[in-house]
Amino acid sequence: MSLELLTLAEISIERNLEQFLIVLSVSLAVATISRVFIWFKQIPYTLLLVIVGLGLALVDIRLVNLSPELILEIFLPPLLFEAAWNIRWKDLKNNLTPIILLAVVGVIISVASVSFALSYFTTISLGTALLVGASLSASDPVSVIALFRELGTGKKLTTIMEGESLFNDGVAVVAFVLLVGIPLGNESISITESIVKFGTFVGVGIAVGFVIGFGISYLTQRFDLPLVEQSLTLVSAYGAYLITENLGGSGVIGVVTVGLILGNFGSRIGMNPRTRLSVSEFWEFLAFFVNSIVFLLIGDQIDFPVLLNSWKLILVAIVSLIGSRFVAVFLLCAISNLITKEKVSWQEQLILWWGGLRGSVSVALALSVPVILSDRQEVIGTVFGVVLFTLLVQGLTTKTFLQKLNLIGDQNVKQEYTELLARRTALNKVLAYMNGIPLSTMPEIEPDFYNYEKNLIQGQLNSIQEKIIDLQNFNPEFKNVSMQKLRDNLISIEADTYADLILSGELNENLSPMVQEIIAKQKGE
Repeated sequence: MSLELLTLAEISIERNLEQFLIVLSVSLAVATISRVFIWFKQIPYTLLLVIVGLGLALVDIRLVNLSPELILEIFLPPLLFEAAWNIRWKDLKNNLTPIILLAVVGVIISVASVSFALSYFTTISLGTALLVGASLSASDPVSVIALFRELGTGKKLTTIMEGESLFNDGVAVVAFVLLVGIPLGNESISITESIVKFGTFVGVGIAVGFVIGFGISYLTQRFDLPLVEQSLTLVSAYGAYLITENLGGSGVIGVVTVGLILGNFGSRIGMNPRTRLSVSEFWEFLAFFVNSIVFLLIGDQIDFPVLLNSWKLILVAIVSLIGSRFVAVFLLCAISNLITKEKVSWQEQLILWWGGLRGSVSVALALSVPVILSDRQEVIGTVFGVVLFTLLVQGLTTKTFLQKLNLIGDQNVKQEYTELLARRTALNKVLAYMNGIPLSTMPEIEPDFYNYEKNLIQGQLNSIQEKIIDLQNFNPEFKNVSMQKLRDNLISIEADTYADLILSGELNENLSPMVQEIIAKQKGE
């Protein structure tokens, strides 16, 4: 390679690094401002990033070219893994019926409604309309979920919306892949063939996710190296995506499967509590980092002339998307309420309808439309316009909906109460440790220092106990939380004892149904 080519390569690398640092600096500055100034706290930081990106696009400052491969292969795996890692299987299982209905049937309703409306009321072909419908069928409620957690919205609503987003991303991507050849004349619509391909995409994704997820889960049992275990989760997220894609499956489904397995199984059998905490904090940071970049770039990539030229397409797509989402949510939740014990109230259904935002996945799918398609700019303009509407209009008004529907609950207070109980348990263990070791066995420890530390811990315990009593006085139902926690701890101790006896060979693995039930309760099955 000539010296001139090497110099050009170095300049290109330096320019890309400078662009990345600029994007990162702007993103983190906006995220910081949203937490510091009172007025900006009213706006979820992801939406604030989109607004800043729009401002940059308006004055024609382009930070970096946003390619679909960048989102799908670099940004999407960590976002999906972090969400799957943090969602509890017990919560997911309790709400699995509405989640699956919304993620699968809801996507079909969305694609069919949006594509039919566009092909009927505008001049674009049905094939192109199907691509728009598939692109817009992937929900991305990141900012809404953050709002739920900030306002203390109920766990059920958060689980349903987050679970739907996890699974329908995979379904939407698969639908897009199945439909992308139709406007090019390479494929025709075949229900039987589409079902077979869909089953293959999903099946390969689940299979690869299972192999990697359980493989790493059992591998981490062999050692206790927090940094290595943390790195393995990162490798598993990207590895599952790339391997599944190369095998002809859905990388999104593969990543979600791995995240669910490691978050609910691998982290419990192969990681100690401190490692689990450090891994969770690592993924929380990574998700914040990636979201900060993606949402800024979404706004920055808006091409206003294209939006203006596509105004009719955007209007039809918005109306059909909101209408089909309304029908899908209320119809599918009604079906779910008929066949399951967990009921979704009409207030929660309204939030599921209005909070179904579109974001990075929709943008990435639109940008991945082949360049040879004559209607490519119409697809991109329509999708960008609808994404902007959902983020800025629906996203900024969801808080008002929550307040009007009285869905802002006491979840934050419950979380505070639970944390106080956990701190009390931890400090009692510390105090028991100090009481169990006589000072005479540690002659190098000064008695004054020992007593000071002991009194300090006792003082913290007294303060925590006062706060617990105050919360119980204002919220008498919280006493049930303490009783349930005691019951769970007793079951956990009993189940752990049986597990130790099995490992030591004192108890046969062929357990009686009663013992199996106790262990299953401890696992949350």
